[in-house]
Amino acid sequence: MSDTASTVDYSTLTRNGLWKNNAATVQLLGLCPLLAVTGTVVNALGLGLATMAVLMASNMTVSVIRNVVTPAVRLPAFVMIIAAVVTVIEMVMQAFTFELYEILGIFIPLIVTNCAILGRADAFASKNAPAPAAYDGFVMGLGFLLVLVLLGGMREALGEGTLFANMHLLFGDVARDWTLTLVSDYRGFLVAILPPGAFIGLGLIIAGKNVIDRWASERAKRLKAPLEKGSRRVRTTGSVS
Repeated sequence: MSDTASTVDYSTLTRNGLWKNNAATVQLLGLCPLLAVTGTVVNALGLGLATMAVLMASNMTVSVIRNVVTPAVRLPAFVMIIAAVVTVIEMVMQAFTFELYEILGIFIPLIVTNCAILGRADAFASKNAPAPAAYDGFVMGLGFLLVLVLLGGMREALGEGTLFANMHLLFGDVARDWTLTLVSDYRGFLVAILPPGAFIGLGLIIAGKNVIDRWASERAKRLKAPLEKGSRRVRTTGSVS
């Protein structure tokens, strides 16, 4: 990838971050917090937004210092930057979303150990200008967030029969009425909100992605296949005298 923003293919970055090279469903990185906190949508959304913010800020900072850091201290410097950004995000959540901060607990500081963040800093941000580096962090974080929210929605719906419960923990009092009750008098499905439910749900998401990829690949092959020899063009409109 070129070092100039003008030659960066943003459509490829978008496609890789959201689908082709998704951190959760393809690279299988950051699975510890992904499996642990996705019992509800609000938990998944909170951790996903925090991870996306860390990816964007750390990518942009690494890109700014990329020409003044020697290869010998490159990785320690990247880790220090990521740890500093995570600390800032943790303090912001502690100040503005304290209840959600208490629920997510240790998984917020553990964002530092998410290999996807260090991997993007070293593989992309250290070789590109700040703008594309920040965009790469955004789409990579957005892809991770979407998988988190999808898994959180599946587990909350099956486990508790609701969606978007307790969203006020993230958005304040305006979101107290956002809860959707899918099934009245639902007794719950305990497995869905326990760790096995997280593994099963993530497995279904990955399987669904693989099915879609296979269908798209076969469709592309059919479209590229040459026409069979001996086929004739047939007039289907108008009249023949």
